[in-house]
Formats: sequence, C-alpha cells, structure tokens
Amino acid sequence: MNTRIAIAAACVAALASLALVTPAPAAGSPLSFVRVSTIADDLVTPLSLAVDATGNSYVSQNFIGVLTKITPEGTQTTVATVAPGVEVAAVSSFGDTVYFVQGSQPAGSFDLLFSPRGQAAEYLADLGGYEKSQNPDQVNTYGFTDLDEECIAQIPEGPRARLARYTGPVDTNVYGTTATEHGVYVADAGGNDILRVGYDGSISTVAVLPPTPPFEVTPELAERFGFPACVVGHGYRFEPVPTDVELGPDGWLYVTSLPGGPEDPGLGARGAVLKVDPWTGEVKTVATGFAGATNLAVERNTGAILVTELFGGPEGTGQISMFLPGQDMAFASVPVRSPAAIELRGGTVYVTHDAFVLGEMGPAPIGKLTTFSLRGTSHIWDSVLG
Repeated sequence: MNTRIAIAAACVAALASLALVTPAPAAGSPLSFVRVSTIADDLVTPLSLAVDATGNSYVSQNFIGVLTKITPEGTQTTVATVAPGVEVAAVSSFGDTVYFVQGSQPAGSFDLLFSPRGQAAEYLADLGGYEKSQNPDQVNTYGFTDLDEECIAQIPEGPRARLARYTGPVDTNVYGTTATEHGVYVADAGGNDILRVGYDGSISTVAVLPPTPPFEVTPELAERFGFPACVVGHGYRFEPVPTDVELGPDGWLYVTSLPGGPEDPGLGARGAVLKVDPWTGEVKTVATGFAGATNLAVERNTGAILVTELFGGPEGTGQISMFLPGQDMAFASVPVRSPAAIELRGGTVYVTHDAFVLGEMGPAPIGKLTTFSLRGTSHIWDSVLG
C-alpha cells in the first residue's frame, strides 16, 4: 500500500487553504491548558521522530531525504542525507544509537541503517530484499472474499478487477521502527507486517497483520468506485497498513494501522491500534475509530496511549487522541494540524505537525517540532504520570 503518496495527495485539497495553527486544548477536554513550545520549524515533511534519553530529537524530513538532530534548545544538525528520490524514514533510538531507514517504494528498496553517537551512518539490514524473497503477507487474501464467479466476471477489466480479490503482493514501505534490547522492530506499511531485525542484521517476521474486518459495500459506494451492483451488501477486506510500532510496558508491541483504502467521511474513521505479542505473533485489537492513525506513543509505566490522527478532530484537520489501557475511547484530545509523529518522555509530549502540507511546488517547508507538558493539565494525567 503506497501509504505516503496516498496520504499526501489526500492532504493537498484538505489542508492547502488553512491557516497555521498550534496545538490547543479541545473544547470540553479534561486538559484545562497546555503549555506549548515550538522547538524547530521550517521542516519538510517531518514524518518520523525519535527522542533520546538526553532530550535530543531526531526528525526525518522524508521527502527531501534528510535526518536532522534537534537539541532541546532548537539547534539543528544533519545526521544523514540520501540521494534524490530516496526517503529517510522510520526513526528510533536505543542508548546512544539512532536507527532509520532509507528507501524508495517504487524501487522496492529499503535499508535499515544506524548512526552510533552521531557518527556516520552504517548499514544493518536489507528490508526490501527480505520482502522480495519472503513476502510474508502472501498468506492474506484482500478484497471481496465471498463473491461468486458470475459477479466477479461483471467487474470491468483493469485496476478494479485486480483489486476485487488478491493475495498480498510484494510491496515494502517501511514507515516505523522501535529499537529495543531484543532488536529493532519494523512496521512495514507496504508489506503489512511487523519484522524484527537483530543487531547482527538478521531479519525475521514477527507477525503478519490480518486484513481489516469486512467493510459492507453500499449501492452508493459501488457506484462511486465503479463496481457492479452485484457487489452491494458484500464485505470488502482492506489491507491493514501498519504505520508505527512501539514497545509497551506489558512487553507487547503496539501498532497504529490505516485501513488500507480511502479515508473520508463517507467511509468513516477506520484506523486502529493493535497489539502484537513479539514472541508468538498473536495480534489483538486495542481500539478502533481513528482517522488517519499515523503514529503512537505509549507511556512506559502505565501503558497510556497517544495517537496522532491526520484527519481527526471536528474539522478533520488533525488531532492527538489519548486513552488508557483497557479503554477503547479517548479521554482527551488535542487538535493539532496535520500531525505525523509523536513521542512521550516523562510528562512531555513531542509531536511533529504541519507535516503533510503541500504547495504548488511540492512539500512546503513549514513543518514543526512542538512539545507540550501533560503534568498539571488534568487529574487523569496526574494520576497516570504519578
């Protein structure tokens, strides 16, 4: 699933005419106030973020192929650059080492690299090669799984026919990583799986995410997407499209997932947060109903979860939703325009926003890295953070 291009294209019309905004508390939210600080601006598509133990942030400026280090005071230095047409993405840190990928989805090439102590980046693993040789999600069947052959024959030849029913193709688009003592876990939005890369460069499949629950096709949707009337009432299973992975305090991996198809008011908010057992590959649903779930952060003691929703909020221009373990409803939300990546360190939230705003000449250099403190904002967060 071509995640970045699909999201970015959808944002052109939705966001191009809006004035810039900064995070502010939602109406009726338990957050009575939010202390906001912009650390860096003029960033280009800052789609991924890592924060190390000393408070340094590492931001991928995906579409210009740059990995940037930003100190707490806002000083920026370049950690890595890649060739034109190649993206830098999926940043994480462990100890004094930063991990990230460089790659191109059209070329099917994604490599995992690491930068120890800010030094020159070194190669660790060939993720694109693994997808080409293994294609883990070929075990999944997407599309209509209950149509008879007579109905399938009525679907016009071309893209619609190919999408009517298909197994997982070879496709890689690494969107998120998290580095741990057991290796680097990878969320592949093209391969629809979670991988583990050992520090020796070995790659293994942790879990293939299941197709989304069947989405019932209405007469309006069949007409809109050019399908024959015989598909009405049948379920369509989209690809799961994992966009981020984080380790929770319970030892499970937490994953944000897009629904693998169009996200608009006519189809509803269908993004999800899933959890994956890194040892058995078991997958469970934590919460659903997110609009453009691009990233998440998990509080390391209590497991409270923050999710960036690209299309969330009353105006559909973005928000951060917050919920507690065992609950599938957010207890608070903060409107943030076009949020992409989020990290939580202690009581401080780090978020990149204005991330998918495109101009006539391409990605606009107006992305920001902002922090805000959760301490003292509500009795819920005070109890969560201790």
